[in-house]
Amino acid sequence: MSRRTEMLGSTIQREIATMILRDLNDPRLPPQLMPSVTRVKVSTDLSIADVFVTIMGTPGQQNAALNALKHSAGMMRTKLTKALTLRVAPYIKFHLDEQLKKELELLNVLQKVRQESEEIDRRKNGPDQPAANEE
Repeated sequence: MSRRTEMLGSTIQREIATMILRDLNDPRLPPQLMPSVTRVKVSTDLSIADVFVTIMGTPGQQNAALNALKHSAGMMRTKLTKALTLRVAPYIKFHLDEQLKKELELLNVLQKVRQESEEIDRRKNGPDQPAANEE
């Protein structure tokens, strides 16, 4: 990504997050679901902005909230055109951010590996001696 697309992406992220908090009154998107914009990826020709969001709640609530965001994308694009110094704002495409879910799963796997290695160390040292890495 070029510097310009990165800067535009961070500006779009900030503006859309503000719009979600202040301007959207969709019942499918209640504040309890805590929608947050995690990242924005702008195409090199500045025509499309892929907006990645995380939404708390059940998968059904997440899909309903994502549909609410997709429904309001046109209004957000209009407001972005006014807020940014661009002649035409990029089209907005909302996506659920699966990267966070993958990171949490990886952290859980690493936690299990750590626990298993501590258990192996305890077995090696015997029941009375502490593990080598414990102090």
